[in-house]
Amino acid sequence: MLKPPYTCYDQLYVYNFDRTDLGVIEDPDLIGTWIEDDTAILFFHKEKKALIEEIRKRSDATILYEANLNYQDWEAGLDITTFSVHPLVVAPLWETEKLQLQEGEIAIHLDPSVIFGSGFHPTTRLCLQVISDIITSDSTAVRSMVDLGTGTGLLSIGAAKLGVENIRCYDNNPFACAVAEKNVTLNDCDQQIQVKEADLRAKLPDTSVDLVVANLYKGLLLEFFENPDFWKAKYYLISGFIPSMEEELLAALPMDKLKLLERRKSDTWRLWLLAKK
Repeated sequence: MLKPPYTCYDQLYVYNFDRTDLGVIEDPDLIGTWIEDDTAILFFHKEKKALIEEIRKRSDATILYEANLNYQDWEAGLDITTFSVHPLVVAPLWETEKLQLQEGEIAIHLDPSVIFGSGFHPTTRLCLQVISDIITSDSTAVRSMVDLGTGTGLLSIGAAKLGVENIRCYDNNPFACAVAEKNVTLNDCDQQIQVKEADLRAKLPDTSVDLVVANLYKGLLLEFFENPDFWKAKYYLISGFIPSMEEELLAALPMDKLKLLERRKSDTWRLWLLAKK
């Protein structure tokens, strides 16, 4: 996450350790620690060879790899900048001061960090667009929402800015949860959004809400589709898959309980909007 004196991301210095118990790491150049499986990936604004060697020695860990890359390279070569999904205008923190809204537009201030959900992946943008379309066409359609795999928290914040009153967003990555919590606070949505760390494969949260958003990978979607506890919501926004995956995913849907309201695409990615019958 961005902390003074940093106002944007430029170079990323990445160190991957073979264990997660590295002790407390306090350094002004630390962006965050990404825990994945049994490894820890540390992101810094500056090179940290001495600190990394100190961490390695005290934790008896092995460095699996280290890398130095430009922030644009981390974001698949994209320049993370302000974009609109009417009426929402999403601005990274380094562009908020020059943001000029038109009448009726609603600002979202975002620290994308190195977490999925900057808004520049087609599935994130698709989900944000559908959320906006649903709520702006019927302000009473969605009063509660569950966001599974929230990342930066952008989709939950967008829903909250459009008036959704009760939102729970989940991620199994502690770093993602910290980034989402920061973004929720930045946008004054603390009263509407709860960020929760959870292993969704171990236990699903309560889905008795108006809208469930699941922008995830195919394997996890298939697990959810087979779980009766997943199918308690009024609407479902499902994304994170490409055309070659659709047949298998469609076959796993309990279509006796559902109807497909809409199918959208962007680049090679697909999205479904489903409703319970």
